[in-house]
Amino acid sequence: MASFSPFDASLWHATAVPASPTVPLEGRVRTDVCVVGGGYTGLTTALELARKGVRVVLLERMEVGFGGSGRNAGHSTPTFTHYSLAELRRMLGEPWAERLIARQTCANDRVADMIGRYQIQCEWQQNGYVMGAPHARALKALEEKVRSYNAAGARTRLIDRAEAEAITGSPRFHGGWLHEEGGHLNPLGYARGLARAVMQEGGTIHTGSAAASCEREGSGWAVGTQRGTVVADKVIFATGAYTVGGWPKLDRTYKIHKVFVAATQPLNPTLRATVLPRNTTIHDGRGDIYVYKYNAEGRIVASMFPMGQRGRDLDYTRRVMTDRLKWLHPQITGDIRWDYFWFGELDMQYRTIPRLYGLAPGVVALTGLSGRGVPTGSMLGGILSEWALDVPEADLDLKVEPLSAAPFYMNFGPPLALRYYRVSDWIRTRLAGAELPPHA
Repeated sequence: MASFSPFDASLWHATAVPASPTVPLEGRVRTDVCVVGGGYTGLTTALELARKGVRVVLLERMEVGFGGSGRNAGHSTPTFTHYSLAELRRMLGEPWAERLIARQTCANDRVADMIGRYQIQCEWQQNGYVMGAPHARALKALEEKVRSYNAAGARTRLIDRAEAEAITGSPRFHGGWLHEEGGHLNPLGYARGLARAVMQEGGTIHTGSAAASCEREGSGWAVGTQRGTVVADKVIFATGAYTVGGWPKLDRTYKIHKVFVAATQPLNPTLRATVLPRNTTIHDGRGDIYVYKYNAEGRIVASMFPMGQRGRDLDYTRRVMTDRLKWLHPQITGDIRWDYFWFGELDMQYRTIPRLYGLAPGVVALTGLSGRGVPTGSMLGGILSEWALDVPEADLDLKVEPLSAAPFYMNFGPPLALRYYRVSDWIRTRLAGAELPPHA
């Protein structure tokens, strides 16, 4: 049995609105579509279908948002990581690349619409996202981001050093990329709100109901749990990194990669007026990333990837997090206390974009969000619901592929890539004559 990081250690578990009551599946039920997985992808798929009058039953092994949807750092930035839009076009080809770019760059419109439509209480703030330029040489790459994302319909712009400091409160950035549509939220509160919306629209959710099998039954499929069975015309697996059973070898389509998130004590209002004064999400612009923002209580929520001692030695990790934050914001002179510290698991794909697998006639699975979280999971429900509504595969915004295992090099590729990014950061910063942050 797969083992995952503790769920109840996070800030979100302590502060999210309570979950709506749900019960395990008992007995045998008949439906049009069975969705397996209670994260953003599964929930938004079920919501789209229920709104269109399709009978839908969602099965979740633990509780809604138990996976990455309830553990992530809460950023909602409708972009792609690792690859530029030009690289995506070369890698995916057309029409797939243009379709996926259109979905992803508009994903926060979808997030904001669902939050507003269903009055989801999740601390939603849409005050933008800034990727800082750690030195002057980094500005050229950010200029290309402005050009390519704006050409795709996004609202972004390059900001100079003065505006970067005015928005972030940090004197360390030589400018930056401002994505005006970026937002942040309480991710578990969002997941629980989506679940309420599904049930409000007539969908059914069963938690504590692990999908143990999926077998042909007549013209449909029987999805078996410990105490019941869902018989459906179509089945969608949307379990991501938290896949446990359900379909043979589905958990081999990705490699687990961990990330950690930490939250400080609430900062006092005077300090908050100078640190992230506009309540934006900040990316420090390095390959070895440090991303941070506020929650509703005024806690800074920051995330990094484990590397070496960082992530294993918690005292050392807290020191790294504190030193980086104080370096970015010298106005923080008092003690920083990390009240919450938790881990999540990512289903990493070498292309860092989701993969849609055709498992059998009437059965698909989607894995490989690779840490893209809120906006990506939210927009994928539109694609999967279209598949369930018999939109031809050639017209879907993700290409349906045969099931395939992640390549062997993914066992060591992501950790090596992080080390490469760290060395690259060091070299480029030195060449630019800029100051390195602590522990770089």
